[in-house]
Amino acid sequence: MSKNTNILLITTDQQHFSALGAINPKIKTPNIDRLCQSGSRFDRAYCPAPTCTPSRSSIITGLYPSQHGAWTIGCSLDENLPTIGKLLSENGYATGLIGKAHFQPLAGDSLEKQPILRDLPFWRSFHGPYYGFEHVELVRNHADESHAGQHYAVWLEDLGLTNWRDYFQPLPGEKAPKAPNRSPDAPYWARTERHWQLPQNLHYTPWIGQRSVDFIERAKKSGKPFFLWASFPDPHPPYTVPEPWASMYCPHEMEPGRVSPGEHDLNASHFAKTQEPNPDFTSWHTPHEAHGCDSHLYPEEELRKDMATYYGMVSFLDQEIGRILDYLDEKGLTENTLIVFTTDHGHFLGQHGLVAKGPFHYEDMLRVPFIVSWPKQVPAAQVSNAIQSLLDLTPTFLEVAGLAPTPQLQGVSQLSTWQGKTPYTRKFALCENRHNPVMPHVTTYVEDRYKISVYRVGNHGEIFDLYEDPGEINNLWTDPESQSLKTKLLLRMMQGIQGSEPMKSPRVAQA
Repeated sequence: MSKNTNILLITTDQQHFSALGAINPKIKTPNIDRLCQSGSRFDRAYCPAPTCTPSRSSIITGLYPSQHGAWTIGCSLDENLPTIGKLLSENGYATGLIGKAHFQPLAGDSLEKQPILRDLPFWRSFHGPYYGFEHVELVRNHADESHAGQHYAVWLEDLGLTNWRDYFQPLPGEKAPKAPNRSPDAPYWARTERHWQLPQNLHYTPWIGQRSVDFIERAKKSGKPFFLWASFPDPHPPYTVPEPWASMYCPHEMEPGRVSPGEHDLNASHFAKTQEPNPDFTSWHTPHEAHGCDSHLYPEEELRKDMATYYGMVSFLDQEIGRILDYLDEKGLTENTLIVFTTDHGHFLGQHGLVAKGPFHYEDMLRVPFIVSWPKQVPAAQVSNAIQSLLDLTPTFLEVAGLAPTPQLQGVSQLSTWQGKTPYTRKFALCENRHNPVMPHVTTYVEDRYKISVYRVGNHGEIFDLYEDPGEINNLWTDPESQSLKTKLLLRMMQGIQGSEPMKSPRVAQA
């Protein structure tokens, strides 16, 4: 394509694929809907891993977690790996990441841990490079979490909010009188008060919107094309957000998902355990707790309040997406800018009796919203079922910038499919989940109709017919009439894994 094409990647964090106004009348997202009208929505997009660090690392490397090494949260991505930021920086792009990175853990040799997060003199002087991005402005927390700091806290202090720590959960030994109440026995996502007392104009969502516009303005003045990742931390729990967004949706109008009677009888044991009041997952929590391996029993009244707050968080960030889109229109940059909107992985809002996330590879967890807009290049107001993977963003962006893919990439360029020239680029997607080495690793292979998940240990797994059973209630793994189908899917899955292996070193001789 062209080395002068701007590329804007907008992501949210943990957004259910149905949390879009274009397909769900209960939520208002007018600016994301604008992208649907100006571009194409892909309804079969999948994450390569259903947790933050591995999925985000796959976005910037084009590699599966088993190859880039950041196989779960709590790990670090190797800073020496080639990334899309580095490759575009080396080829004349102004590259930036504004918002959430999460390439490193909250401990160890990491820039994304305490006390470094609150070392504001350091963040005033550090803006990159970071994982190949020339310019970064970072925020690590979701809502009122205690690991607040970085460039976002610098901005708060510059605006005069010197007591910003009072609005966040305390670190050990601290007090935070203005932070929402949280019971020590409650799940990490739960807050007794969904209205966060932090004023909306001091929230990180408008900070990301404004700083993204500022980055684009600087790139425009420099004469360089830009690659910007605007990375919003919401609607990832905890469920708390400033007004008016906290009260935008009525909890009584929310319709959370539910578990169907007996649906987990045919699933692996950890599914049914989630429906017990005090399940024993202790043997799976060594050395660190695994997300989702706990009771998911939760009062529906509270879940409705959480869902209303979750929707408010999405509408809030939609406002700031509109700020960025308006700026592009105003400056005449829209026509020469490829825009991709997506998220890092999905979310449970009661579906299958589950809340938040965990090792449960339903569509709610693996499918992600995915929109591509590029005037005169990508068909407008189109909806496609062509399978997408977040793994494909790096090779596609390289082709858009007129660059050849690097040999180690496992993703494939989707450009011809985005442009409507070919009906599909890939026939399947793979999702790896290695969240904790003690709990079962699970890999999922999903194609147009069928989906199969295989665990590293044990004889259990899941097979779902997404045509006949889109709600994934009837697991066909042990169904006698589906054993031939299982054999075929296992073969196709193995061939898909083999076909995705990177060939990192070229063969230059017979021996």
